[in-house]
Amino acid sequence: MTPRHLHRLGATAIALVLSATAVHAEEIAEYMDFFEPLPYLPPIPADNTMTPEKIELGKMLFFEPRISASGVISCATCHNPALGWSDRIPRAVGHGGQVGERNTPTVLNSGFLGAQFWDGREPDLEGQALGPIQADIEMNMTLAEAIERLKEFDIYHQHFAAAFPEDPDPINQGNVALAIAAFERTLNTPNSPLDRFLAGDVQAMTSQQVEGMKLFVDAGCVACHNGPAFTDSNYHRFELPGSRDEGRFLVTGDENDRFAFRTPTLRNVAVTYPYFNNGSVDNLRDAIQLMGQQMLGQDFAEDELASLVAFMDALTGEMPHIEIPALP
Repeated sequence: MTPRHLHRLGATAIALVLSATAVHAEEIAEYMDFFEPLPYLPPIPADNTMTPEKIELGKMLFFEPRISASGVISCATCHNPALGWSDRIPRAVGHGGQVGERNTPTVLNSGFLGAQFWDGREPDLEGQALGPIQADIEMNMTLAEAIERLKEFDIYHQHFAAAFPEDPDPINQGNVALAIAAFERTLNTPNSPLDRFLAGDVQAMTSQQVEGMKLFVDAGCVACHNGPAFTDSNYHRFELPGSRDEGRFLVTGDENDRFAFRTPTLRNVAVTYPYFNNGSVDNLRDAIQLMGQQMLGQDFAEDELASLVAFMDALTGEMPHIEIPALP
């Protein structure tokens, strides 16, 4: 009801309209309290300040295929900027065409996560950065070989020296990890429809998306998918038909961790399909229904699924604008 229409109503009717509007706003505000807007930057470690020189070097290394044994695989191979910074295939394909055991998580907003990888085996981006280079099923190169390759190019000597001016021998594996992690912390997607809605733009989300937001809270989805990145970064048992992946158990050996996986972020989930640790579900509707059955013990009705899918669409933020580097 717009102000120019209110004059047509009597005083009692106007009071009822305003009262209903206030009640509705108060109800929505209670749901909004469960969510947090995504900051433009994640927490930054005290020992890895984000300088422009370090970020630029990290970007070069992220797209550099020569730190793989084949010379054709880079971080960007699986974390493709055109594909939601993932690869949109069920399980990652690496060195020699080998197919991995798990789906590639998006690197978007990864700096907000409390741990990295599906099993949380690394606590931060610095720890994660070197793993794929060494994994025989991914890039299949020793770190020593990777460093020697980088040292073959004068431009890398220049960039490492600029990024780490106090290091007398800056081309080393520790600095590779720091640079890649610094770059990855810039890959964030703020200003989604939900973020704008939380900031007060009540038209940023459709009525169906608002209904999905309310159902997301009422059904209990928010218990695990919370915080600015929509994940508690904890581990929950989740078994998929035909999957033998024992998840977190492979890291800890704790029986309670068998088949447990880190809660994935729901930011940009509409563009980072397929879903789950083995990429076995290729659409949001079925993924949401399966989560409801396994984690909440309920089947959503079709209209509820449509509202939840609509709400997931409201979590797609502004993609980072990255100029692909010209490598030496």
